[in-house]
Amino acid sequence: MAVRGIQRRHATVSGIRQVFLNAVERAGITKPVTPHATRHSFATHLIEAGVSLHHVQLLLGHRSPTTTTVYLHVSQVALSQVTSPIDKQLS
Repeated sequence: MAVRGIQRRHATVSGIRQVFLNAVERAGITKPVTPHATRHSFATHLIEAGVSLHHVQLLLGHRSPTTTTVYLHVSQVALSQVTSPIDKQLS
């Protein structure tokens, strides 16, 4: 399909990497970063913000929820904020 003379093509790994590295350079980021690390951070922040695992799975394009659960071990902040239903009844 052509849009204003531009043909749409599937993204390639090398193309994504190049766009990412260009953005990193323009942003002045000096730490070593990768597209995968950014994706991992995005997923972790979503989970820590309380977004359901199912929604994170859909956003990341995972077929299996098991693939998405890899991000759960990183989220210790959310774990510390869990209140037991028993504690809620006592207060």
